[in-house]
Amino acid sequence: MQLNPPRAPLVAPANGASRLWHRLCRISLTQWIFIAMGVGVLVGCAFPEESQQLKVVSNLFLRMIKCILVPLVFSTLVVGIAGHSDDLKALGRLAFKSILYFEIVTTLALAIGLVAVNLVEPGVGIKLPPPAAGTENLTVTKVTFQTVIEHIVPRSFFEAAAANDILQIVFFAGVFAVALTQVGPQSKTTMLRFFEALADVMFKFTGLVMKFAPFGVGAAMAVTVGHSGLGVLLNLGQLILTLYGALLVFCLLVLLPLAWGCGVPVRRFLRTIREPALLAFSTTSSEAAMPDAMTRMIQLGVPRRIVSFVMPLGYSFNLDGSTLHLAVASVFVAQAAGIQLTLAQQLLMMLTLMLTSKGMAGIPRASQVILAGTLVTFGLPLEGVILIIGVDELLDMARTTVNLVGNCLATVVMARWEGEFKPAGQDG
Repeated sequence: MQLNPPRAPLVAPANGASRLWHRLCRISLTQWIFIAMGVGVLVGCAFPEESQQLKVVSNLFLRMIKCILVPLVFSTLVVGIAGHSDDLKALGRLAFKSILYFEIVTTLALAIGLVAVNLVEPGVGIKLPPPAAGTENLTVTKVTFQTVIEHIVPRSFFEAAAANDILQIVFFAGVFAVALTQVGPQSKTTMLRFFEALADVMFKFTGLVMKFAPFGVGAAMAVTVGHSGLGVLLNLGQLILTLYGALLVFCLLVLLPLAWGCGVPVRRFLRTIREPALLAFSTTSSEAAMPDAMTRMIQLGVPRRIVSFVMPLGYSFNLDGSTLHLAVASVFVAQAAGIQLTLAQQLLMMLTLMLTSKGMAGIPRASQVILAGTLVTFGLPLEGVILIIGVDELLDMARTTVNLVGNCLATVVMARWEGEFKPAGQDG
C-alpha cells in the first residue's frame, strides 16, 4: 500500500506556468515591439472600425513620451554646456562641426530625393483633386527663412515648453547655460547639481515609460492599418516606393560610408538603435524615440555632453528623411499638375527647402506646412498636398525613422571627431 502518492501532477501546472513566465521574461523589448506591430496589423485588418478606439492607447503613450522631452533636453543641455565651462572654445568647435555636418548631409539628402523623383516620375499620370476637395482647410502660410529665424527665439520659455518646441528649448537652454557660467561658484554648483539630478531622474523616467512601448506601438499600428487599410499601398504606390527607395539609397550611399569612414562600430550601432528606430517607425514620431535614443547613445559610448548637445540640435537641423521627402513631394506635385520645372527651378526649390526646413520639428504638421509654403512660393497647386495627405502616415514612418538614425549617427561621428568616443567593445 502506497501511503505517500506522488505529488508531481499537482506541481506540474505550476512548473509549466513558471517555465512559460521565464520564457516571456526572456523576450527582449525589441521582440515585444515586433510582436505588438504584428498583432496591431492583424487587429487593424480584422476590425478596421473597432481598431480606431485603440487610438487612446497610442495617444497616452505618446503623451508620456512628450512629457519627458523638455526636462530631459533642458537638463542635459545645461549640464553639457555649463558643466564644461572651462572649455567653451571646445563647445563652440563642436557646434561648428555639428552645423557643418548637418548642412552637408541634408544637402545630400535633397540631392538624392531630386534625382529619384526625376528618374521615377511618380507624379506623371496622377490626377490632382479639384480645388473644392478641401484646399480651403489647408494651411497656406508661406514659410520663409526669416520666419524660421524668428521662430528660434521663444516669446516665453513656458509657452515653448508647453508646445514641446525643441528648437526654442535648445536656444533658451544654451543661453541659460552660458549665463550660468557667469555666476558665482556657489550658485553655479547648486544649479548644476540640480540639473544633473534632474537628468538622472529623467533617464530613469524614460526607462519606465519604455516598458509601455509595445502597447503604444501595437495600438498605433492597429489604428493606422484600420484607418487606411492595406489597400492604401496600391493607391499612390509609386510615390511611396520612390520615397522608400530614395531613403534606402541615402542610407547606403551617405550614412553607411560616413559611419565606416569615421570608424563607427556599425553592427553594434545598429543593434543599439533598433528599438528607438522601431518606435519611430511605428509611431511616426521622432519625439517618441528621442529620449530612449539619447540614453542608448550614451550606453554606446558617446559622452553625455555630446549627446545632450548634438541630438536636440539635430532634431531641429538634421532631419534627413524629412528634407528628402520634401524634395520628392514638391516635384511630385509639379509632375501631377503637368508643370515642367527646369533644372534651375528645381535647384532653387531645393535651396528654399534646405533653408525653410530648419526648425521643422517646432511646427505642427511640419512637412505639410513646409510643402504648402514651397508650393505657394513656386506657383504650384496646393491640391497636391491633399493628394499626399492620404498616404502621409506611410511616408512619415520611413522619413521619421531615417531622421532618428541620422541624428544618432551624428552624435557618434561628432564624438569620433572630438576623440571622445569610448565604446565598451568594437565589432564594427
